[in-house]
This record gives sequence, structure tokens and C-alpha cells, in this order.
Amino acid sequence: MKQVVIAVDLGGTNTVFGVVDKEGKVLHQTSFKTQAYPEISAFVTRCGEAVSSLLKEVGGAEQVKAIGIGAPDVNYWARTIENATNLPWKGIVPLAELLEKETGISVRITNDAKAAALGEMLYGAAKGMKDFIMLTLGTGVGSGIVVDGKLVYGRKSFAGELGHVSIRPESGRPCPCGRKGCLETYCSATGVAQTACELLADSHYSDSLLHRLNPSEITSKDVFEAAMQGDALSNEVFRLTGEWLGEACADFATFSDPEAFVFFGGLTKSADCFMPHLVETYQKTVFDNYKGTAKFLISTLKDGEAALLGAAALAWLDETV
Repeated sequence: MKQVVIAVDLGGTNTVFGVVDKEGKVLHQTSFKTQAYPEISAFVTRCGEAVSSLLKEVGGAEQVKAIGIGAPDVNYWARTIENATNLPWKGIVPLAELLEKETGISVRITNDAKAAALGEMLYGAAKGMKDFIMLTLGTGVGSGIVVDGKLVYGRKSFAGELGHVSIRPESGRPCPCGRKGCLETYCSATGVAQTACELLADSHYSDSLLHRLNPSEITSKDVFEAAMQGDALSNEVFRLTGEWLGEACADFATFSDPEAFVFFGGLTKSADCFMPHLVETYQKTVFDNYKGTAKFLISTLKDGEAALLGAAALAWLDETV
């Protein structure tokens, strides 16, 4: 029996490798700077070196079931990274195939947000669940939809981009994707900061603690810290954020009738500020058949290991390897 998998968190800044056992324990790690390898051939060679060093730690390739990779802009079916905006390689990159040739180990690759959902199902708050929706609230809003124990991919594997569902299509904020009013322009860490800046122009909040800061430098962390001090503007920001998320989740429920919504990402550190508003709005606006049926959970995975555990879950759950 294969004892471990090698998990890879491929990000725009760092590429992190980890050896992970079936119970989700990260046994060994190594990493390097992604941008240091602007040519894909050099990157693959460096990945091969990282894998080789980890194989020495676990007793060779015969101990490894597969390599699992979580990365941005992945076509799961083609096993490629396609037109990634924050990676140094442009166009379509057949990374799984290249890494298999380099290492001789089977490789599985998926979008990082979808990998996070698998990690949550195998190791985290959704353990034992077969139907749930994962929402990652970070710089943007990522998502993964699990139905009957399987990720929803769609024809080109780009299904479930819930961060780009428009909640204010007519007059909403412009999104980098080209649409208006996308959920991530309101309910990401970036969106929270923008909401705060907009409210600073309201004379009702002239005494806000946030007036002490340069508006262009305000972060969601600043808003949270001010809210914890009773700042009315900051608490209003989280009320609005919670309501917007609640409305969106009420719509999402009609797709898959989930057992739970699981939230992950930096913004969840302020969950106590927005979650009550989210749940209240959800129950007010959701179709009657879904009222009271879904749980609202915060990820239980450690921030530093979550991405690796998601990639590891991809490898462990793939029955073809």
C-alpha cells in the first residue's frame, strides 16, 4: 500500500511541496520562489529536484501514491494551467504531463479553490459530508462545490466560479473579470476595504477610527480592528458584507441543496462580525424548502497547511492512481 502523497501548493509567489499521509499529517516540506523560474522547463526541473529530496525522506517513489497539485487557472480535464495571470508562464502549460515525465510519478492537478474543498472534505469541517459549498474569502472569492462526494467541474472544469456571480449586475463595482457587481468585489478582503472607503464619505461616520488612515491603504484587517473597538462604520461594513454573502448563499443553495457552507480565508478571522448577519439574511431570503437545512461553518484547517492538504486530498481521493 502506498503510504504517502506529495502535495504541491503552486502560488504566484511560492511553490510549496509537502509529504502528507492519509491522516493529513504533513511530514516533510520544502519550497522555492515561483518567479525565480520564468521558463517552464526550468521550473519543472526544479520541481523534480524538490520531489527527489522528499523521496529520500520517505524511502523512495514506491511509497508515494501520487502527486497532487493545487494551482490557479487549471483545466482539470486537460491537466493544464491555462492563461494564468499571476504565474510567469503564459498560454497553456501541460504541467501535469511535464512533471510526470520528470518524476515518473502520477500527477493530478486542479484549481486551488477546488482543492481546498477536497481538503475540507477529507480533513476539515466538512469531513463526512457529501454535499457542501466551500467559499474562500481572501483577496478574491474562490469556491468549490461538492455534490454526492465529488467536485463539480463542468465541461471545461471552470464550473463553480461563485466569486464571479454578479450580485449587483446593473450598477455594481467593476471586477477584473470584466463583469459588474461580482460577489468578490464586495465580500473579499479587497471588497471589505472598498466598502469602508465608500462609507468614509458619509457624514454619519465622521468620527470613525478609519479617518486616521490613508483611505488608499485601508485593509480588511484595519476594518476588523476598528470594529472590535466599537467603530460604527466598521461594524456597518461587516453588516453589509454579511448581508451580501447571505443573499448570495441563498441563491447558491438552489443549485445543490448543500448540507453546509464552509468558509475559509483571511476574512474569516472577522467571522464573528459578519456571520450573524449572513445567517439572518440567508434565512430571510432563501427558498422555503432550504430554510434551516444548511450549516454555516468556518474551516478547521490550519492556515499554513490548508493549501497542501487540499492538494494532498486530490491525490488521495483520485481512484485512478
